[in-house]
Amino acid sequence: MTAEVTLLRHADVLVLGGGPAGAWAAIAAAEAGADVVLADKGYCGTSGSAAAGGNNLWYLPPDPALREAAMDAREAIAGRLTERRWMERVIEETYHQIGRLAGWGYPFPVDEGGVERRGSLQGPEYMRRMRRKAHRSGVRILDHHPALELLATPDGTAVGAAGIRRQDGGGRWEVRAGAVVLATGGCAFLSGAFGLDVDTGDGHLMAAELGAELSGMEFSNAYALSPAYGAHTKGLMMQFASYYDEAGRPLELGDMGTARQAVARLLADGRQVLARLDQAPPGLREAMRRSQPNYFLPLDKAGIDPFTQAYPVRLVMEGTVRGTGGLRVVGEDCATTVPGLYAAGDVATRELITGSVSGGGSHNGAWAISSGTWAGAAAAAFATRGEGRARSRPAGRAGLRPHGPATGAAAEVVRAVQDEVLPLDRNYFRTAAGLRRSLTSLDRLWTDVAAHLSGEGRGALRARQAAAMVAHGRWMYRAALARAESRGMHQRLDRPEADPRLARRIHVGGLDEVWTAPEEPKEAVA
Repeated sequence: MTAEVTLLRHADVLVLGGGPAGAWAAIAAAEAGADVVLADKGYCGTSGSAAAGGNNLWYLPPDPALREAAMDAREAIAGRLTERRWMERVIEETYHQIGRLAGWGYPFPVDEGGVERRGSLQGPEYMRRMRRKAHRSGVRILDHHPALELLATPDGTAVGAAGIRRQDGGGRWEVRAGAVVLATGGCAFLSGAFGLDVDTGDGHLMAAELGAELSGMEFSNAYALSPAYGAHTKGLMMQFASYYDEAGRPLELGDMGTARQAVARLLADGRQVLARLDQAPPGLREAMRRSQPNYFLPLDKAGIDPFTQAYPVRLVMEGTVRGTGGLRVVGEDCATTVPGLYAAGDVATRELITGSVSGGGSHNGAWAISSGTWAGAAAAAFATRGEGRARSRPAGRAGLRPHGPATGAAAEVVRAVQDEVLPLDRNYFRTAAGLRRSLTSLDRLWTDVAAHLSGEGRGALRARQAAAMVAHGRWMYRAALARAESRGMHQRLDRPEADPRLARRIHVGGLDEVWTAPEEPKEAVA
């Protein structure tokens, strides 16, 4: 990438990503006295999964018995990979910060007794409030400024980032800072899931280029049910669903978790599955429409009343957005293994609070609030050290600076990686043989990307996203191969049982050569 810098900023803290985690991080850093710049791939407040809908929150009042029960329930299904201390911290931080959000004017609904119900958030209103609070806190927001690479000192400390200005012809921007918070989200591989086109794993690739480690990447095969006519994946709707085959015969699929796996098997076999929300109480149906209007919009356009008529459904890949894996954090401040680099939200592993199962909207939403707050405050403290931010170098490689003749075939790369990670029979239903076949293709693809893929202006963004998706696929399949068992959302058809010896996290890293390693016993959960 050789474009001339058309925008240069200096800051104490740079936050990359404008979703909930990024907004909370920017506000926390500013409240700690730091000069903060936030750069978002889209428009902070409207881009990303949270702004596209609503979600429940892991929000619990300060009732010890209630909180203990909630943690017990999560531990029972989390594959022994959670840490109680982190769960306690997230619950307490979320409770505190949601109280502040109410003070900023968020209009929580009120029950019959006049008590606010704070267990869920409407994404558009939530993120509108967060943007306004960040702006009033003095945060400088750069909309439509996707980051392409980190800036680093000679010793590998993160001291800023560079990217393109999408609304300025693709001109290059740089922000030199004392510390960086990555809040760039997970990776959904451009599957078309609602609101997730900005989630292409860019932050993971940027961090890995400085040597960052990842964890939990085998828990990356999150798929969610959506109407076949749309891409809205709010699973709470499906708790009221009855299922039918293509001939209209009822399917007995069990509870939500069991139903998803049964639907996946039918769809992978080429069968059609239909749903009807006929179990929703009549008095609740209008409220469902108000709470998730985007779910019903494509059905309404097709002339379907989903409460009385069956409609076809599909499973849409959400990867590490609704999954669990991400950058490994090595301290309670959400520091990564790279000095000066902090991770918040879906870009970080959520194993600490949700283990081997999806955090869904509730736990992931609470994690975004808490990790963003901690990472922003810690980045502000780190920035006061002033460690050589002027002596920086751009760290980007694949998709930006190929070591061979350059090509711009990003779309072909995206299709090739999607062929390996989107199909249910490759990623949802896993076997060692299938994982190795996909890794052979992805490893070959990475070699080509590193050698040849690049672009200029907006083409650089497309190339970089493609490179990040290839890297993401390789990390998650290497970790899945290393976890030779079934645990949580990682299900191996050839290893259907859990292995007690593997009740520990698996770390993964590297680019040209991907490595995996089990967590040291002293860190593993007993």
